[in-house]
Amino acid sequence: MKLTWRIWLLIILLLLSILAIKPSFQTGVIVKSVEKNSTFFEDGLKSGEIIKKINDMAITNKGDYAKAISEIFSGNETKRIDIITAKNKYTAFISEPPKITVEDVPKTKLQTGLDLRGGARALVQPEGNITDEELNNLIDISRNRFNVYGLSDIQIKAVRDLSGNKFMLVEVAGATPSDLKELISKQGKFEAKVGNVSVFKGEKNDIADVCKTDATCAGITACNQIQGGYACSFRFSIYLTEDAAKKHADVTRNLTLDESGKYLSEKLYLFVDDIQVDELFIGADLKGQVTTQVAIQGSGTGKTQQEAISDAKANMNKLQTILITGSLPYKLNIVKLDTISPLLGNEFTYLILIAGIISMGVVAIIIFARYRRIKASLALLFTSFSEILIILGIAALIRWNLDLPSIAGILATIGTGVDQQIVILDEATTRETLSLKERMKRALFVVVGAYFTAFASLIPLYWAVAGLFKGFALTTLIGITIGVFVTRPAFSDMIKSIEGE
Repeated sequence: MKLTWRIWLLIILLLLSILAIKPSFQTGVIVKSVEKNSTFFEDGLKSGEIIKKINDMAITNKGDYAKAISEIFSGNETKRIDIITAKNKYTAFISEPPKITVEDVPKTKLQTGLDLRGGARALVQPEGNITDEELNNLIDISRNRFNVYGLSDIQIKAVRDLSGNKFMLVEVAGATPSDLKELISKQGKFEAKVGNVSVFKGEKNDIADVCKTDATCAGITACNQIQGGYACSFRFSIYLTEDAAKKHADVTRNLTLDESGKYLSEKLYLFVDDIQVDELFIGADLKGQVTTQVAIQGSGTGKTQQEAISDAKANMNKLQTILITGSLPYKLNIVKLDTISPLLGNEFTYLILIAGIISMGVVAIIIFARYRRIKASLALLFTSFSEILIILGIAALIRWNLDLPSIAGILATIGTGVDQQIVILDEATTRETLSLKERMKRALFVVVGAYFTAFASLIPLYWAVAGLFKGFALTTLIGITIGVFVTRPAFSDMIKSIEGE
């Protein structure tokens, strides 16, 4: 077969797709979250590290991890536990299982949606009309609240329907619908206390403004090397109302200084929904002073300076979000709430794979029975497989979550692709006076016309039903675009080469 530039383009895209998907044969479990202030957290165990061994027991998957933990903590006595990751070793003496959430190491860079991983999903609509900026602010606040409650693998994004109504789509892996409903239905509250006395709350009556984007009053102030890495400090200003400033002065007036003489004997404690999320030192110069501008300070750590800066920025953004308003600024209505079992997701994946293999096999048999040409049938199968691989490569590259609508879009792409390739085959085998080249041009004209029709019909579907069909629309658009501009022309050249033989 003659390899034209179109066929070479297809081969190059296939190789790039394989690199984007990046199949992995690494074993172990990946750390998704570590309980804050736990022994392993303080020792530096972070999410993203891959656990290889626990007390010399090899860990290849979640089952091995669960077995090792259950064997070590069969009683109530204090035990030594050594966690060996791909990068470091962590040791602790504890009397209960470490509060670490783990998952199997992903075999590829493909990301799956809630339909395949399992968890809970809620489509939430705030009451009243809000702007895009207000919706993004609501998403920041909601994400912070879920982090406070220790939920992991949270996906929160803004969606809208064709009527322009704005929604917040919340997906939480491993959570139940009741957990999600309780968190969403609570409007929440923020409160700052000195000792046991409340000094200001996250509301306009107490906090007039929070410096968030102005570099003159918010940013990283310093980075220093510490044992095991770096620590970076951040600082930003908040502006209290006059009443809140007076209350803060009254509460701090009778406090003493700590041993350093730089700070007051009591700290400023920050609470969200009565759960403490942070504690801050109060500068000695603020004792009994009525000041409307207060500097909030904190830090972040990391093994490298860049990691420490990123951690500090994340911590600063979290505090700023809390202080803007710990309470949700709008009452939320749950429009749709559902759940998917991880076992059901695995079953979906298995059935989809079997259905795809069977359908491709049946198509190959029908094509061979119709045209009696083994090479043409193999070329059709290769082209369809190429489309699937390129779609998956693009999904891995843009970090698109593959859910059931996305899988349906891939199947739809296969169907339309086979139809259009049959058009090309028919044109190639028809006995007309036109040359093979002219017949291929005619077939590709039909393919391009069908493409623009499908493209126009899929665009509205991208926003339909508050974006719940976005996966189907985007995957199908990617698939048919790849088909028209890459795989169909390559398939046409394959058929011309076969017919020429």
